[in-house]
Amino acid sequence: MNSTTRRSFLSKSSLLAGSALSFPYIVTAKTKSDITIVGEGEHQYEAIHHWPSLPDKYSWQTTHNVAVDNEQNLYVIHEGLASQKEHPCIFVFDPLGKFMRAFGAQFQGGGHGIEVHTEGGSQFLYVTAYQGVKSFAKMTLTGEIVWFRRAPMASGRYADGENTSTSANWSRKGFLPTNIAFHPRDGSFYLADGYGAHCIHRYDKDANYRSTFGSPGKADGQFNLPHGLGIDTRAGRAPSICVTDRANGRLQWFDLDGKHLRTLNEPFILPANVDVHGDLLLIPDLSARVTLIDKDDKMIHLGEDENWRKEVLADNKSLRRQPKRWIDGKFIHPHDACFDAQGNIFVAEWVNPGRVTKLRKLS
Repeated sequence: MNSTTRRSFLSKSSLLAGSALSFPYIVTAKTKSDITIVGEGEHQYEAIHHWPSLPDKYSWQTTHNVAVDNEQNLYVIHEGLASQKEHPCIFVFDPLGKFMRAFGAQFQGGGHGIEVHTEGGSQFLYVTAYQGVKSFAKMTLTGEIVWFRRAPMASGRYADGENTSTSANWSRKGFLPTNIAFHPRDGSFYLADGYGAHCIHRYDKDANYRSTFGSPGKADGQFNLPHGLGIDTRAGRAPSICVTDRANGRLQWFDLDGKHLRTLNEPFILPANVDVHGDLLLIPDLSARVTLIDKDDKMIHLGEDENWRKEVLADNKSLRRQPKRWIDGKFIHPHDACFDAQGNIFVAEWVNPGRVTKLRKLS
């Protein structure tokens, strides 16, 4: 996050932290025997913090996003330190949390989004990077680059030279991509430029630029930091693009051509990304909680605790750098979350020295 975004984050979160949210379930953590449980009813999970661990030669440097492949291996991308050019940015763990491999040093200092996509029987990683790296790429699951792209100048949204510059441009003429989602049928994909031009770009399956929708603002179809996106495939509706319009504190849905369909404002604070499993949407929120939304838009907030949120946001969010003060079953700043095939959830948090939590489904 740049300094402006951080100030907006603190201001918005502090304003909402003290207000009661009138939605069906607000679920904190409870302890049963020797495990910590979050959730209620059919949505209960064992919270296993720091689930994967790194070899001693590596360190987390602000964990950002997570993805799971068809073999249920977990991929974690962290921002990384630009000064540590040889340190990997992407780490892979097997279904038991055992470290497998690491790669992606070219994204150090800007590692952000990561997704796994199956194409013609093969799986690939799609990665986004912001800050001075400001690029996106397709990779094999072992780290070989298939293609590498920078700002789509054909969109007309960017300052001259933005596709060659390696300096972060935090204006609305800068390119600072955050996350990727995939068209459900034709192999094309959507790229969110969350920190830069506040829009969504569409590319064909070969990464050729096609079109753009959205612009900075607060009206329907406009964005203030469209940080994450995913394809909503819940039952009873046509597939649509769900965008987390983070600094506007809302979700927006678009058809697959980018036409605005609807906006849902409450009860979101700083929604960060989207994943789907069956009839559940998964929305990590940077303000200390993770939200599940069922096919009827009924919501369950995992880890919700207003008093804890105040503590998380106090003193310029210093708690994110003080792991000894973290409490089991409570989140700090969920930045991304994803399901595995069994409905378990992995949560990556915007904290230093990094944290990935496994929410093991119990019911």
